[in-house]
Amino acid sequence: MLRAFLNAREPSRLLGGRREGSLGCRRWHPMLIVCAEQVRVEAELVDGLLGCPSCREVLGPWGHARERVLRCSSGDRLLRPRRARCRGCAGTHVLLPDLALLRRQDEVSVIGAAIEASVAGEGYRRIAGRVGVYADTVRGWLRRFAERAELIRAHFTRCAVWLDPELGSVLPAGSGIADALEAIAVAVRAWVLRFGSGDPWQIASRLSEGLLLATRAPAYSWAT
Repeated sequence: MLRAFLNAREPSRLLGGRREGSLGCRRWHPMLIVCAEQVRVEAELVDGLLGCPSCREVLGPWGHARERVLRCSSGDRLLRPRRARCRGCAGTHVLLPDLALLRRQDEVSVIGAAIEASVAGEGYRRIAGRVGVYADTVRGWLRRFAERAELIRAHFTRCAVWLDPELGSVLPAGSGIADALEAIAVAVRAWVLRFGSGDPWQIASRLSEGLLLATRAPAYSWAT
């Protein structure tokens, strides 16, 4: 659904890019979502190209977070996220690859595919069989997405408007979860037009700061 959306809409006039970590819809969080290419992340970190999500100063290398296994559609992947320390405020941050979401063991694209299928009317057991994940795990994802649907819709709508100031209204899609998914699609489309192509759900991970299905609330600091 998200890929079809990206290919279907006409672009609007957008502003220029910004340094990594300086997206206007972002607020402080001790974690920063980065691309999944470890060599590129390391080079950007060493060269001072990553911005602190707290104060916008430059991040520098600061060790690693604990290893974790991420279950991906292509097989298990061992992650050892980089840690960074701000040269300005001295805050430390985990650089989590955009393949993942905070405290979720499965790849964001797998989770996203389950969400899309659910919005389309497919049951969680059938979805689980198709994506190769336990039914209870899929049910947990979908329940959490439904619980947070309004918060997600509002967050991604705000991100979309910041990315594309000329964006029109995001029309209702028929239900709370459908409206949330529509807002994600609009925001991802705006990101692609501004920064270039990418996996839609990895972009969604970045825009949500990895907190799309966070188990604590509020997930987004501006919502308090």
